[in-house]
Amino acid sequence: MADLVLSLFPGIGLLDMAFEEAGFCVVRGPDLLWGGDIHNFHPPAGRFDGVIGGPPCQAFSDLVHLVRQRYGDDKVAENLIPEFERCVKEAQPRWFLMENVPAAPEPAVEGYGIIPTLLNNRWVGGEQQRLRRFSFGVLGSVCALSAYLDVELFEPIEWAGAVLASRGQQFIKMGSADTPKKNIAPLKPSSIYYRDSLRLQGLPPDFLDKAPFTSEGKQRAVGNGVPLPMGRAIARAVRDALTAMAPATPPALTMEASIE
Repeated sequence: MADLVLSLFPGIGLLDMAFEEAGFCVVRGPDLLWGGDIHNFHPPAGRFDGVIGGPPCQAFSDLVHLVRQRYGDDKVAENLIPEFERCVKEAQPRWFLMENVPAAPEPAVEGYGIIPTLLNNRWVGGEQQRLRRFSFGVLGSVCALSAYLDVELFEPIEWAGAVLASRGQQFIKMGSADTPKKNIAPLKPSSIYYRDSLRLQGLPPDFLDKAPFTSEGKQRAVGNGVPLPMGRAIARAVRDALTAMAPATPPALTMEASIE
């Protein structure tokens, strides 16, 4: 039977898709994108095997100073990692996985051994340069996901900068092995940048065609997601780690053994 997984801050469900492909059954929790509020959400204890999610990373992003300068402090997303920790504590799953930028605080939940793993989307075959930290917590134990990650021996020669949620913050770095990473590519028209964003996130070009979002809303939703190549690699690593940690099934008793 597949693990039942609660997804917090699911957005448009890119990390969820990766876990579903790996055989997990994912239930999506509330998200501001759909009018939900994590502050009012209380998961039942003992119902979920795992909890996954990426709390908003804006407050810890390298570009947060640009948001503050242009829009003011009140436009910087709230640190919701404490809400993620609270939900895990209430749900008491066997394991949890939190995704965020490397500069974000580590989650801490009593009773869980937590080991962080840094992963770049390019290390798992993606073109997009996107570095994230995945914190894997196990109830009453510890497990390093890095031991179960299948990473490429070499990064792709051609690369593209991280997809951003806001065009207003677009500082796209693109290049190749012979191009310094400090080079800044010219700004692209919004429509072209959005199509590139879908491709770099591993999504088909018509992914949000029927979604009731503005063009800006679509870009924000896509840019806030976990790239599918990265999500798939992490989901497989979690699946393999859980399989390795599962207690061995005792051999079935034969009729003779049961009589003895």
